[in-house]
Amino acid sequence: MSRANVVAIVQAGGKGSRMEVLTENRAKPALPFGGNYQLIDFPLSNLHHSGIDEVWLCVQYEAHSLLERVAGGRPWELDRTRGGLRFVLPEQTDAPATEGGFATGNADLLYRIRRTIRDRDAEAVIVMSADHVYTLDFDDVLDTHRAADAECTVVTTTCPRDEASAHATVTYRKDGTVTDFRYKPERPTTSVVAAEIFVYRPSVLVTALEELASRTDGDADDPGDTGLGDYGEHLLPWFVARGKTVAHPMSGYWIDAGRPETYLKAHRDLIDGTIELDDPGWPVLTRQPQRAAARICAGAVVADSLVSSGAYIAGTVRRSVIGPGVRVEQGATVVDSIVFSDTVIKAGATVSWSIVDEHVVIGNDTTVGGRPRSRPVPTEKITLVGTGAQITRGARVEGGARVSSGARIRR
Repeated sequence: MSRANVVAIVQAGGKGSRMEVLTENRAKPALPFGGNYQLIDFPLSNLHHSGIDEVWLCVQYEAHSLLERVAGGRPWELDRTRGGLRFVLPEQTDAPATEGGFATGNADLLYRIRRTIRDRDAEAVIVMSADHVYTLDFDDVLDTHRAADAECTVVTTTCPRDEASAHATVTYRKDGTVTDFRYKPERPTTSVVAAEIFVYRPSVLVTALEELASRTDGDADDPGDTGLGDYGEHLLPWFVARGKTVAHPMSGYWIDAGRPETYLKAHRDLIDGTIELDDPGWPVLTRQPQRAAARICAGAVVADSLVSSGAYIAGTVRRSVIGPGVRVEQGATVVDSIVFSDTVIKAGATVSWSIVDEHVVIGNDTTVGGRPRSRPVPTEKITLVGTGAQITRGARVEGGARVSSGARIRR
């Protein structure tokens, strides 16, 4: 299969409601990761290193936040005349109600662009989510797809059994044929899950979308809803039932960073070295911030942490990720937390087990967050502070609290 005739569709349009206040003003794939990166960098970097140079980026909710980050595709050499990066935006058309407007799920989105998929007439279409952290050579996946003459290839990984209920579980035979696919089961019977990366035979994909749309019922109050929803509701079961869907087990690290608890876990994995982002043969490419080097002042304590460019550290930082331009003043303490860019943590303040958005001011002698007892730490125990919030002198934000963007919390 020639890579020149392969199209990658990166689905980055969801609202990201599971990240709560952190996605009030941005698309989830635009969330920072590891200080200098964004979640969208991972699928685009994997595609670049795999030689896939025709990428359709589907944007929808808070699209501006993502368009700015991807810089026209330049970091991944996708700013080109032929192929390259193509933005797929919601459209208002005079076609039937289900043809335009916002999609109501990732399978519904594919239905809305099915004619474009059909007209492109590629040999294969790779469809993926944009909020996962992983390394994958798509060449290997395409080899599996071609060797099996598959209609659909599902990239799989493994996770703890209790985490599998948040994903789609996959059972397959020794020859790779998928025999069972269950979407977010309450009681999963396997730890093998879909990594939300699929390779489709385009003609069969279009047939599936049109057939399913003709027999599914959407929201009666929303004439634009096809009822197709997400991939696991109707689309993948349709493919599996035909007996020509195969699994491609991926090796290495993978995590869905789309929930506060997994987002925090991924950062802790980065701190302890479980995730490696500095492989010279497969670097994570991004639009790098133009900042001076970080400054660590005399008397500051920085341990088991990552400090991004432009940061100023005069206080104590432990087991945390500090974003670009963040200021931690003398006497301030940040532990087990993630702090986004250009936030100020003033003298005497303590931040723990929290995710703090950009341009936040945490005043003198304030306390944000607490120390949860359970491990892994559940979402409801992680403190989230939205962009531009201000926590005034002496105030206390309890562990697990949510502070909305722009809010002002007083003592």
